[in-house]
Amino acid sequence: MPLHPRLGFMQGRLSPLVDGKIQAFPERDWAQEFPAAQVIGLPLMEWTMDQAGILENPLMTEPGRARIRALCAAHGVAVRSLTGDFCMHAPFWKQTGAARAALAALFGQVVEACAKAEAGIIVVPLVDGGSLASTAERDALSSEMLKLQPLLARLNVRVCFESDLAPAPLAAFIADFPAAQFGINYDMGNSASLGWDPREEIPMLAPRILNVHIKDRVLGGSTVPLGTGAAQLPLQFTLLREAGYAGNYILQTARAQDGDHAGALRTYAALALGLLEDGSGA
Repeated sequence: MPLHPRLGFMQGRLSPLVDGKIQAFPERDWAQEFPAAQVIGLPLMEWTMDQAGILENPLMTEPGRARIRALCAAHGVAVRSLTGDFCMHAPFWKQTGAARAALAALFGQVVEACAKAEAGIIVVPLVDGGSLASTAERDALSSEMLKLQPLLARLNVRVCFESDLAPAPLAAFIADFPAAQFGINYDMGNSASLGWDPREEIPMLAPRILNVHIKDRVLGGSTVPLGTGAAQLPLQFTLLREAGYAGNYILQTARAQDGDHAGALRTYAALALGLLEDGSGA
């Protein structure tokens, strides 16, 4: 039985580390994550996509999507969202001319693939390598994304920006994008690491939050096991509930130090379930 219909996990969290990275598309093991998620009771998987090998990613090919659909049906796991790490690896808003156009066109291909896979949310990370470093980069992002708005509308796919901007600037930023196709991915751990106060941040951004990542990080530092960092998880869940958030919660949690990634995810899922069901969460 599913633990909760809105609780899921980031693809790769049930596979061995790829080249020591906390997150990467698990090319060798991706199919095994469906039965593993079923055992834990997680009904949602957020797909991941890297720039390297992007056109060979199963979600980008019809045979791959057919296999994804079959695995979803067999194991009761749905893919409803995608995290576009390829946008951090090769952000089109940091390019000009033909290079920008090519990468923006590639993003359009991902939109089309997501629609065919019935994954209606694409998380675009404006953090780390994708962080907006200048007005010119912000303008380039806005220009290309708005060109894609008709495609997004036609295919019923929405873009969620995950940003390192402070709450007020982020609210001003997202206000420039049509709400029907663009929103915010709220990452609990990233906000904690940046020192944002959830009592200010969540009410301000809640009308545009379309997806949530569950994570814990230390202030100014890296991802740590849930409950051991700076994230105010009970408060964050409470504020999201009070704001009427009705979307999904995706576990983008720390990796197991002992290699038991399924065991770690099971522990984090139980913690998240408690926050979702005890009146402290949505």
